[in-house]
Amino acid sequence: MINAENILAARILVVDDLEANVLLLKGMLHGAGYTCIESTTDPRTVGELHGRNHYDLIVLDLQMPGMDGFAVMEHLKAVQPDSYLPVIVITAQPDHKVRALRAGAKDFVSKPFDLGEVLMRVRNMLEVRLLHSESLQYGKELERKVCELEASRETIVHQSDELRQLYEKLVREQQVTERLLLNVLPSPIAERLKQRSGLIAAGPPEIIADRFDEVSVLFADLVQFTRFSPARSPEGLVAVLNEIFAEFDDIAENRGLEKIKTIGDAYMAAAGLPVPAADHAARAAHMALDMMDFLARFNGQSGFGLQLRIGIHSGTVVAGVIGRRKFIYDLWGEAVNIASRMESHGMAGRVQISDATRQRLGNPFLLEARGPINAKGIGELRTWFVAGRTTDALRYD
Repeated sequence: MINAENILAARILVVDDLEANVLLLKGMLHGAGYTCIESTTDPRTVGELHGRNHYDLIVLDLQMPGMDGFAVMEHLKAVQPDSYLPVIVITAQPDHKVRALRAGAKDFVSKPFDLGEVLMRVRNMLEVRLLHSESLQYGKELERKVCELEASRETIVHQSDELRQLYEKLVREQQVTERLLLNVLPSPIAERLKQRSGLIAAGPPEIIADRFDEVSVLFADLVQFTRFSPARSPEGLVAVLNEIFAEFDDIAENRGLEKIKTIGDAYMAAAGLPVPAADHAARAAHMALDMMDFLARFNGQSGFGLQLRIGIHSGTVVAGVIGRRKFIYDLWGEAVNIASRMESHGMAGRVQISDATRQRLGNPFLLEARGPINAKGIGELRTWFVAGRTTDALRYD
């Protein structure tokens, strides 16, 4: 910041070949309060002195033997890298004033000296010089700030890239988690679980359970699969089950059923949940016949003689999620028990349904009355076999 103290502390060099002029100028300046005044009568030393001391102002006589003021200014241009010559020239020749300004001088003092003029021009010159120095310093400071900001920006960009990578990793992990949930749970149930806080750490914070009044439950079992198993390696056995059950999964998705679970060589699915469906019985019957058709094709391609026994019952169930770390969407109720009996009391290669399911099927299916059976733990049940689809059902299918 420019003030009187800074101006009076400026470094001034007086250059004149006449000692009397030097003393006169130094006396004027000392009398005005300037404290850092040096002088020389040898113009050839000016460049060296300025390069060493960096004067704020040089009061330079133009007419000197050996090296005039114009030559001195040319030499100073090589010493002063910022091309700013802090020079006031002293001259008695009017035409020298314009030439001096063109040579780089910033002002002039006329001879003979006028005290007021000398002090005014010196002060003005120093104010301009100090302003110039401050602007250079400000420019350097600004450049430093810009460099710091650029470095900060690069740091922020780097950190932003790291955050973006972490976010993308988190999204990928979340997608994996969602896929895992969808693999074991119906989509609407998975969405409900995702909204629960603390899901992974402590399991569902509250019970997820729903009652469905109209559902058809399907059980399927590979008949005498235990006799088939010993002849296969563990890998081969799992490969056979995986191929069969994977196709059953595709059929369930195509027919609009929800796979509930597999238990050994048994497969369980349900229609009408978690989203209710008015045609749940027909969906289950279509899936059962599709499963039979697939297994027949599979046997023909593999040479195996596997058989399915399928049972279906329609009624009311309770469905919900159980487990703390390993979740399962399961069903409970009498309808589940009766559906299980429809399968276990059925016949290999046939689809057995309860009378409750038969009443909900309508005409698109070919049914055969089996008659009543005595279901363990339940009692007598009237049952039917689904023998196939009618022509209308095939066109609809």
